[in-house]
Order: sequence, then C-alpha cells, then structure tokens
Amino acid sequence: MSGRLILASASPRRLALLAQIGIVADEVVAADIDEQPRRGELPGELALRLAVAKAQHVAKRFAGDFVLGADTVVACGRRVLPKAGDEKQAHDCLRLLSGRRHRVYGGVAIVDPKGRLHSREVMTTVAFKRLTKDDMKGYLAAGEWRNKAGAYAIQGRAGAFVSRVNGSYSNVVGLPLYETAALLAGLGYRGGEKA
Repeated sequence: MSGRLILASASPRRLALLAQIGIVADEVVAADIDEQPRRGELPGELALRLAVAKAQHVAKRFAGDFVLGADTVVACGRRVLPKAGDEKQAHDCLRLLSGRRHRVYGGVAIVDPKGRLHSREVMTTVAFKRLTKDDMKGYLAAGEWRNKAGAYAIQGRAGAFVSRVNGSYSNVVGLPLYETAALLAGLGYRGGEKA
C-alpha cells in the first residue's frame, strides 16, 4: 500500500526512535487533543485512547496517507503519573517511583490510506532503585524531568536509577519499535525508508 507517513506527534524522541529503525516520517503534525484521563480509565486504556485520538485527528487532514499516533503513560498501580510541569510535581513522581516497580503503557495507532484504524497497546515494567536525597536533588536540578511522563527520561540521567526493565525499552522512551514496525509492515508500508 502506498502513501506517505505522517507522525501525529511533535515528540523529538518518537522521531529519533523511528529514525533508529530506518523510518523517516514525511511530515510531523502535532495533534491538539485533550489528554486528560477519564474517570475510572485504566492507564493502558488511556495510552491507547490517546494514540487513537491523535492518529484520527491528524488523519482528517491526510487522507490517503499512513498516520501514526502514539502515547506513553507511566503508572504506579492504577494511578497515572503526570507529565511533570514543575519541580514539586517532578519530586512527587520521583518519590513515588523510588524503590519500586511501575508500569509504562504505550499506545500505537495507525490510520492506513483507506482510513482503517489499527492499534496496539504495549506494557513495560520498570524497577527503580531507592533514590537518595542527592539522587533526587541532582536529577531535579538537571531539569531533564520537564514535560516527561512520570518525570523521567530513561534514555537520559534517569537511566542510572533503573535496576530492571521487563519488556520493550523503546516503549519507555516513547514508541514501542517492534510493534510499530510490525504494524507498518503488516499494512504494506514501504515508503520513508532511508539508508
């Protein structure tokens, strides 16, 4: 199936992850949608719903193309952790994650050139070491937590806090590559591959 690939996300991490597997989006368009969880919505359901909403929202402007939407949700139990907007929020997230396991849910959705929706939900378990006051202070001062789900970026300084990852590492970064590549290949996407 022919068609360009439109990434329905302004995330530089998702662009870099796609490039890592040799796929370059033809266009990047941020989807302006409400990302607030619904009452009683489970973290995995939220990640998938937002990925679908992003893909469908952007697909309205790009009929005949592949539109890829994705979302990442960090959760402790049923509690969805926010994208940290300030240092107190980041501190609260890190304190909650310290010394325990949490789950990262990734939603991937593709609207194909015929307008059909295809989606997957991916879950990765991540274990953090017990964070010291110095760990927290140094990480907060570095500012890497800004606008990150759960207030951390596993591919950055927070990688030193992670004692174990069970599942897709790229999912924690922002896009489960295996599932994304499999969906695109299964739909016959061939464009956008660069050497």
